[in-house]
Amino acid sequence: MSPSDEEIRAGQAVYAPASLSAYDLVVHGVSNHWIWRCPTHQIERLYDRNVSAAHVDIGVGTGYFLARAHWPVPNPSITLVDLNPHCLARASARISRHAPSTVKANVLAPLPPGMPGAPFTSAGLTYLLHCLPGTIPEKAIVFDHLLPHLAPGAHVFGATILGAGVAMNWAARRLMTVYNAKGIFSNASDTMEDLVEALNHRFCAVDIRQQGVVALFEARVA
Repeated sequence: MSPSDEEIRAGQAVYAPASLSAYDLVVHGVSNHWIWRCPTHQIERLYDRNVSAAHVDIGVGTGYFLARAHWPVPNPSITLVDLNPHCLARASARISRHAPSTVKANVLAPLPPGMPGAPFTSAGLTYLLHCLPGTIPEKAIVFDHLLPHLAPGAHVFGATILGAGVAMNWAARRLMTVYNAKGIFSNASDTMEDLVEALNHRFCAVDIRQQGVVALFEARVA
């Protein structure tokens, strides 16, 4: 069953200008370390290992990781893809020195042809999957929509918060319940096993590890 427009909007509507102002402190400063138990520097290292001269970021948040990444070239080509215009504006402004392109798109539908900067040699999907409606096998369609825009050998990487089959502390269980009830997260059935299968089905050189309740993944296009 395809997700409804309401389900799609629920996962990104929380990212309004006011909440984005506090996002970095709440998520990267507190939640990552104490609730999800995946220190923010682990995701920063993920970016440093994988970003390239032609990068696309899908589900851009505030642009926190893009702003901190160590790029392999002085002037990388960066394209930002998100359904939420507030996220696109915030992330674009944050890395304005790189003059990023922006694409407003629903990643559960085919991405628009001729995206600026394509074909991309790296793609980041950080804290995106757990916000998308459906199960991992269903929401993994985002990889199918992304693949036509990637160059051979491109790095695909990211992080997602798992909702099943992981040990959670009290705060994680409570916050996960609240976020899923509100539709901010849709990850109650997201497992590491399903993520491994989804990535192995589409990519090669897949490397996935768990840090707290977060899955950090890296893969390459054949």
